[in-house]
This record gives sequence, C-alpha cells and structure tokens, in this order.
Amino acid sequence: MTDEFDISAARSYLTGLQQRITSALNAIDDTPFIVDAWRKEAHEPLQGNGITMMMEGGAVFERAGCGFSHVTGPKLPPSATSHRPELSGAPFEAMGMSLVFHPRNPYAPTVHMNVRMIAAKPEGLAAVAWFGGGMDLTPYYGFDEDAVHFHQTCKSSLAPFGEDLHPRFKAWCDTYFCNKHRQEQRGVGGIFFDDFSELGMQQSFAMLQSVGDSFITSYMPIVERRKDLPYGQRERDFQLYRRGRYVEFNLVWDRGTHFGLQSGGRTESILLSMPPLVSWSYNHQSLPGSPEEQLLSHFLVPKDWV
Repeated sequence: MTDEFDISAARSYLTGLQQRITSALNAIDDTPFIVDAWRKEAHEPLQGNGITMMMEGGAVFERAGCGFSHVTGPKLPPSATSHRPELSGAPFEAMGMSLVFHPRNPYAPTVHMNVRMIAAKPEGLAAVAWFGGGMDLTPYYGFDEDAVHFHQTCKSSLAPFGEDLHPRFKAWCDTYFCNKHRQEQRGVGGIFFDDFSELGMQQSFAMLQSVGDSFITSYMPIVERRKDLPYGQRERDFQLYRRGRYVEFNLVWDRGTHFGLQSGGRTESILLSMPPLVSWSYNHQSLPGSPEEQLLSHFLVPKDWV
C-alpha cells in the first residue's frame, strides 16, 4: 500500500469529529450552537473555508468554541518553518479542528484539544506533510481523580502506536503548556505533539484519529461530575483570575495562535479560545493550605499522573 495522504479523507474525519463533539456538549447543555460557515476569498492572503461553532451563555458551558478550518496559502509563515527551514517560502495547505470549552462552574475544568495537519510542496521537492495536536486540562480547583482519568485516556489513545509515544507527548505537553514568563504550568497537562510524521502518512493520521476520538471519553465524564457542585463568589473570583493565565498563554506562547495571525487567518476563529469573562489581580497570593494554594502546589506541577 502506498503511503499517500488523502486530503478529502482528512477533511471528512475532522468535520465529522466536530459534529460528534458538539453533539456531546448538547447532550448535557441544550444551548444551541451558533454555526458560522465562513470562506476566505481568492484576493485574501489565505484561501479556504471553515465552520466555527460557538455556544455562549449556556447552563453548563459559559463559552464553548469548536472550529474546523481548511486553508491554502502561497507561503508558509515563520511559525511553521522554525524547525523546518528548508520549507521556508513553500506553498502550503493546512487543515484542523480545534476546541476550547470554558464551563460555568469553577469546579469544572477548562479543556483544549486540537488535531491538525499541514502539507507543503517546496519547488523541485516532494510534498511534505506532518501532523500535530493533543489535549490538555486546566482546572481551577483540582481533583486527583479527574487528572488521573484524563491522563489515562490520553495514554490509551496512543498505546496502539508505540509505548514510547505517551511519555514523550506527555513531557512535550508539560514543556509546551507553560507560562514561561511566570514559570508556571497552564494546567495539569495531557499530551502534545507537533511536526509529527515518523510513523508514515497512514499511521500518523491513524494516530491523530485515535487522539481525536478519545476526547469525549477523556473530558465529558469530568464535566458530568463537577457541573452541579455548589460554589460561591470566592470560587468564581478565583476562576476568573486563573482564566487570566489562560489568556496570557494563548496570546504570548501559543504557536497555533501565532500561525493563524501571521498567515492572515480569520481572527474571530483564531481567538475562539478566549474565555467570556476574565480578571487579573496584582501579585495575587492564596492562603497557605487553601484549595486555591493547592492548585499551584499540587496540580500545576508536572508529574506522572498514571
């Protein structure tokens, strides 16, 4: 069997995954999604189309964005070629599905997941394609059982493709999802991979699908456990404060955000990860021994959860 990559199969998978995940959200929060089908015209820096689905003001999810995009461009942006200088300036095709869900209840964690691929065709060279993605969990109030469940599901999704993948991708996630300017993890981690093609086109895509397919199992049971826990203004204030750290990472460090903005992508879709409400507090200090302090001392520390 030849190891050629089928772009149409990838598109079909990603749009189907978007529908499955948004349907799972509607099963516990029947707030309708706004469906925004968009297209970038030929005169713009990128050409292509996508579907952005947004739920705002829901009973369970304060804001939930789930977007699919498929674009082509004449020149790879710098963020995509920092590790592949030989592809600098090559025309490209990029496709992916990404999501960020911000629950209303402070005891329910924010989650991020994306699966994507990029193909480039340098002049005079064979086409090159690679894959990226992963998922990570960002609690505001931590629960060991939630972190263990999330990490175990991630590990199981990678197991058929090599026992070495999970420890590599878990460590990569811990390194990547870190607010380096604060020397602070964004959350409890998960898995992350980028520029990945070492299994060959078919198997690398199969691995991508396994990761995408595991998302509902990894996250929805956690939301079901936490969405109805009682909370007060203290917990809400802390949630909004910690969301500020999420915004900082997405704007300062996230390669996907940089790629989209540098390449002339659609700003509304690129920034769907932003929480609806957020706050900052100067030199915030949590009380020793409090649940808020435990988030930093116990949960926002890289560790082997499984």
